[in-house]
Parts: sequence; C-alpha cells; structure tokens
Amino acid sequence: MALAACCTLRGAGRFRAQRLLLRSCPPVLSPARALGRAAAAATSSMAPSVQFSPAQRSLFDEPLAVTVQGLCPQQEVTLRLSLKDEGGELFQSSARYKAESSGLLDLTRSPALPGGSFSGLEPMGLLWSLQPQKPFRRLVKRDVQSPFCLELEVFEGHGPLPSRLLARGAHERGFLRDGVRRIPVREGRIRATLFLPPGDSPFPGIIDLYGTGGGLPEYRASLLANHGFATLALAYYGYEDLPRDMKEFHLEYFEEAVNYMLQHSQVKGPGIGLLGISKGGDLCISMASFLKGITATVTINGSVANVGAVLRYKDISIPPLGFDRKRIKIDKSGIADIVDVLNNPLEGDDRQTFIPLENAEGHFLFIVGKDDHNWKSEFFATEASHRLQANGREKPEIICYPGAGHYIEPPFSPMCSASMHLLIGSPVIWGGEPKAHSVAQVDAWQKIQAFFHKYLNGKECVAPKL
Repeated sequence: MALAACCTLRGAGRFRAQRLLLRSCPPVLSPARALGRAAAAATSSMAPSVQFSPAQRSLFDEPLAVTVQGLCPQQEVTLRLSLKDEGGELFQSSARYKAESSGLLDLTRSPALPGGSFSGLEPMGLLWSLQPQKPFRRLVKRDVQSPFCLELEVFEGHGPLPSRLLARGAHERGFLRDGVRRIPVREGRIRATLFLPPGDSPFPGIIDLYGTGGGLPEYRASLLANHGFATLALAYYGYEDLPRDMKEFHLEYFEEAVNYMLQHSQVKGPGIGLLGISKGGDLCISMASFLKGITATVTINGSVANVGAVLRYKDISIPPLGFDRKRIKIDKSGIADIVDVLNNPLEGDDRQTFIPLENAEGHFLFIVGKDDHNWKSEFFATEASHRLQANGREKPEIICYPGAGHYIEPPFSPMCSASMHLLIGSPVIWGGEPKAHSVAQVDAWQKIQAFFHKYLNGKECVAPKL
C-alpha cells in the first residue's frame, strides 16, 4: 500500500484507515495451560492487526496509543513507522518488541528491545524517533489543513527489514481541531494567518514567530488554537511581497501586527502574548521592549542580543551582534558546529546590540535547551535575567532542559540533529539527545500554555517604559 494513499479524505475530518491483516503463526496447540480457554479461542481465531487509540485520527501534539493483536505468545516482531512530508521526503523509525503471553503487544506497557531506533518503555517512541532517509532534512508541516499520514508495519522477527509482513495500519495526525478557524490575514503590510478556537470568544491572543527559515510556518499556531488561544502566525521575511533577505527589520511592521490583535473583536485584551523561537525569540524581546500591549513573552532558545539584521524603530537603530566564521568547528561527521561563532554582547562595540528589555513591563519565560548548538541560549537567558533584575524588573522564569537541542518544537516532533542553516550556507548541528529532547518538548509545551493562561487573563494593560 502506497504511503500517500493511506488518507482517503482530507480537510473534512472524516476518513477511513486502511489495514492489511495477515496470519502470523500456526494455531496454538495447548493454550489453556497458560491463558485459559477464552484466551486460546481468541488467539487461534485472530489474524494480527494494528489498533490505534484514537482509532483513525489524532492531533499532532496528542498521545497516540498503539497495540498489535493476534500475535503468537511471546512472538518477536519489529514495528516500522513511515511518514512522508509534503515534499515527498520519507521519515522512518523502527523498534523491536516481544508480545505478551496473550499474544497482545501494547506499547504503553511493553518496552522496546535494543536494536531499533530507541529502547525502553516509550509509547510515543516511534514518533519522536522518526529520522529522514536523506540527510539534513527537517520534518516541517507546510499545510496544516491536511494531516500527516502514518503507516505502521509489523514484521516478523528481529532481523533485517523487510522480513515477513504480519500487519499494517494507517493513521492521521492532524493539526486543526474541529471548529478551529484558519483566516489568512492580508491587512496593510501584515502577512499572516490567524487561528481562532471554537467556542465563545474573546480568546487570549498570541503572536507566533519562527526563525531564520523565513516563510509562514503555521503548525505551532494551529496547535495553540486547539488549546484555546487566538494565535497569529506572522511572517516577517521570505514570504509573498515581504523582504526576501534578512538585511534589516522595521519594528513598525510588528507593531502593526500587535495592534491588529489588540483591536480584534475575538481577542481578549488588554494585552497579548508573544512566542518566538531562535531569531523569532529576539524579535519578541524587541517587541516587548518597545511596543505597547505586550503582557507575556516566551522565547525558545532565543537571543537577548539583536542577531542577523539591523533592527529599526522610529529613530532607534540596533545593529546585529558580530560574529567570526573562524570560530566554526567541524565535528567528526564533517558538519559545522556554530555554537561559538557569535561575539559576546557584553563586550566592546557589541554591547549596543543588547536589546533593552529592561524597558519591558510584561512577564518573560525563557525556554532553554542546554545542548543548543545554534548559540549559547542559556547564557542569553541568564544575562536577560541579570539585566531585568538590575533595573528593578521582575525576575523572569527560566526553564533549562538538559539534553535538549535548538529546535524545541511541539510534543512528539522528531528531533532535528542537523540541517541547512540559511545564514551559514551549509548544514549545521543543532544539538540534543533524542530521548531527552522529546521529554523537553512535552514539558515545555505544557509550561508555555500554563504561562500564557496565567498572564493573559489579567486586567491591567502593560506598556514599555521608554
């Protein structure tokens, strides 16, 4: 069965998962001694089958339970999960298991054995351990109106794949809950997509920014809308008629987006939240430092210095942090490690690149991957805290995750260990250990939502002190 054919209907919330069932073992001769007559009848009459819960479709950030029924007692099998992105790139993972004495394999209670993409009790391991079959590819959802299609295959034994196929199942991982509205926004200079939750408005509002990849990523914003946030995914370069390159950014553009959200009838005031990762993180800090109406700001592995392009606002100009390409290291795989490339924003002329976040009156949360190899995120978060407290501001919340790399994404996203960096012009390592990174993504997603729920329901509007 072709992977692309596993989804029979897109966008309408109704579909049919296809499943191939093949008998895996001869009838059990004397099952009553171990299982009793009822279990013996079930085992001898069932062909192996894959079961999902939820059965046919789940949201991308939701847990997914997987079981295989109808196996022989203690049968050794290998599970392989496959996913193709919109560009046709194949991502796969595999894990080795042994069925229970009843012939059931339940990933919530059966540990994966050594020899696959992961080992141990990891119910979601097949998802977070997905890896591209071509190097330097990162799994990114381009169109949130269609789901990712998963194909799960069950093979006999623990040998090289493919071996004898026992069963196959298909499942959809969606990004939009029923009732969520996706609204393209082209007002004034704004190039964005607004996601509104179902139910009674107004909703807490968030602007969501990504990094140097440009374009208009929508997947995180759509998932936040599923959880009750009116979320604006905002493009700022490399999209439609916006600037094609990262040369300079004008904060007035982002101010226009903030005012759009503050004035929207379905966005709860008096202030909104900001969420940014990587370059999007320092842009969020700049917005909170200079613009009115920002109540809560979350950065994920962001910088406290302006990076990559000149930032302008009215008569203010902040240059980008300097860097030295000679500090690029090459790891044993021949991939660039750029963690030491940027200058120290506390030294020399680079001090003028430090964003004046002491002017911000809102609340800050810094999410930090301690193994981030894009830059020194923990150092940036610590210096931000020092600057805020030295100026009598509230101490920000900093959450550091050991073993987490740069791209801390929504839960169960596969960790991207290395991919192309547009500014460097070659593949770079992003850091992270897959299991620890996965744990960090689940926890950070919960912490981010809790932070926004806490502060976006206040009654006082905040404005920066200039």
